Amino acid sequence: MIRGWRIACFAAVLAASPAAWAQRNPEIAYIYPAGGQQGTTIEVALAGRYLDGVTGAVVSGGVEASLVEHVKPLSGKEINLLRDRLKELQALVDPKKNAQKNAADDDKPAVDTEIDRAAIEKEIAEIQRKLANPKNRNRDNPQLAEDLRLRIQLAADAVPGRRELRVRTAAGLSNPVVFHVGKLPEWNEKEPNEKLDTEVLPALPLVINGRIMPGDVDRFKLRLAKGMRLVVRAGAREMIPYLADGVPGWFQATLGLYGPDGREVAYADDYTFHPDPVILCEVPADGEYVLEIKDAIYRGREDFVYRITAGELPFVTSIFPLGGPAGEETTVELKGWNLPQDKLTITAKDDAGPTIPVSVGQAPAVSNTLPFAVGVLAEDREQEPNGQPADACKVTLPIIMNGRIDRPGDCDVFCFEGKAGQAVVAEVYARRLESPLDSILKLTDAQGRKLAANDDHEDKGAGLITHHADSYIAATLPSDGTYYLHLSDAQRNGGPDYGYRLRISPPRPDFELRVVPSTVNVRAGSSAAVTVHALRRDGFTGDITVVLKDAPKGFTLSGGEIAADKNEVKMSLKSPPGGMKEPVTLTFEGKATIDGRQVTRRALPADNKMQAFYYSHLVCAEDFKVTVIGRAAQAKKPAANANKPASKPAAQTAAAKPAAGAAMTQTAAKPMPRAAPAANIAPPQTAKKPVKKQ
Repeated sequence: MIRGWRIACFAAVLAASPAAWAQRNPEIAYIYPAGGQQGTTIEVALAGRYLDGVTGAVVSGGVEASLVEHVKPLSGKEINLLRDRLKELQALVDPKKNAQKNAADDDKPAVDTEIDRAAIEKEIAEIQRKLANPKNRNRDNPQLAEDLRLRIQLAADAVPGRRELRVRTAAGLSNPVVFHVGKLPEWNEKEPNEKLDTEVLPALPLVINGRIMPGDVDRFKLRLAKGMRLVVRAGAREMIPYLADGVPGWFQATLGLYGPDGREVAYADDYTFHPDPVILCEVPADGEYVLEIKDAIYRGREDFVYRITAGELPFVTSIFPLGGPAGEETTVELKGWNLPQDKLTITAKDDAGPTIPVSVGQAPAVSNTLPFAVGVLAEDREQEPNGQPADACKVTLPIIMNGRIDRPGDCDVFCFEGKAGQAVVAEVYARRLESPLDSILKLTDAQGRKLAANDDHEDKGAGLITHHADSYIAATLPSDGTYYLHLSDAQRNGGPDYGYRLRISPPRPDFELRVVPSTVNVRAGSSAAVTVHALRRDGFTGDITVVLKDAPKGFTLSGGEIAADKNEVKMSLKSPPGGMKEPVTLTFEGKATIDGRQVTRRALPADNKMQAFYYSHLVCAEDFKVTVIGRAAQAKKPAANANKPASKPAAQTAAAKPAAGAAMTQTAAKPMPRAAPAANIAPPQTAKKPVKKQ
């Protein structure tokens, strides 16, 4: 029998000092499903750690989230207490054991099993569910230790697109995870679904949500018509860009499509240089087809989440040119599948930023998006033939040349006049603009002597790219004369999708900034550390002063200067003295003097993500969020009788209110067994005083 001292012990296990939960920021590893349809209400599963006091989530744009359940793995002590409680409850519902118990405890009122059996059995089921949690025993992935369920309401007018969702806890906000809002119907996988006799899915187009567990293969049956131009896009790495504890560092999904006869019709394990596969297929015959998704090497885990978009939907494979000058109209050629048009006119505003997204179609049939670069230099297009120095395109610096390596083995050559001692930069933008081109760039003089060459140049600002395939050359010309730039594909590939933008100019010193992490939780009146990374361009070496722009009153930033010989600095962000009910969005700016003029650049929020145990990437987020938490409540000492059994019988003791997510109810009108001391199951009230909150 569980006495008052055992209840007090359990309460002590659950209780945490006010400072304890503030020592670590809450973390979320995944959300599943990672999206939903406008105008629907869905339940999603999340896993993470340090989630005590979770109440819901913060997500923008007509999306609301509330907590359904929070489940933590049980400690050994909690497991033993629950097992004891389970035995006690099982004795109560066993007539023979119950009679023996009532005879032994003749000083206690008998349990009215006809009235209380349902409540007792409900509590038994709840305890068994808690004990069955595999995470009680498996601690291999601490980043997935705690489970959440949220209810998400998507307004009918919620703007479709990508969102960032952060969980709200007593310690503040978690890191952001990707969540999509769409217009297409959604289907969640139903396990088991590895066999070929799965049910036929609803009519396409459709979004399919699922997860891959170890060795898992998910299969879905689709009814397709002959001649249908089918597009199947898998979003896997898109959902979770990097896994710290897995090689290659993400869920490497593969897609297969099998016909009514069981033969493979199409297969994809990537799309150009993207790990997420895309199937583009003209359906050969009417019938029921099987769509298959799995990990390339049969790994799996609960955070191997995917979203598949399938249907006769528009899909843009390439645009040309890849960009245009700011403030001017640019006519862009489109190539792809099921496109409603083959040309698009784009006018990029002067303040549009380095790129703007391009897509075609109307909801719900909207294509994927590709970036369109916004330039500030004069622009032109290559003219074929230009594969040899004798046919080279003559250019005047500074300029951006738009071109294609339009066939395998093609090489584009450009020539310009230079002076002795002149500094020249040649930079390719292709991979960073979603082109599959793996460029290689070579600078030669008029006699064909190689002066400089480059294959791959790393851009730390492109945090989602792991193969930095764009080329960069910075050279000082040795003499007056004619110089040649040779641009080709390192793999000797080519085609209409292999577009590029080649900047040829004097050095244009500049910088970009990233502020890490993208979410900060800080006590009122206290400080939190942030790191600002400087991504220096074209040899810029000057000091950069970092400031807060239009911050709410009380926020200050100290240590905000990146010295000329540094690429990062740790700064201290101090919060106002009073707590804030809602998270605040802050903007950081960097200011520097370049060639006698002041240049201001926004610092983009980012998170430092580890890939495959080693590699580090700065992955940009939409906003920099700060939660300012009020001063910690001071817990009072327990009452003197807290360790003594309750003086009143159960029939006279008010029932405890279940904790959030507990599937247990009690009433004070009838005698009830004492409540189980388990996570998410509230212990019964005893004679001790409650802890007050300030």
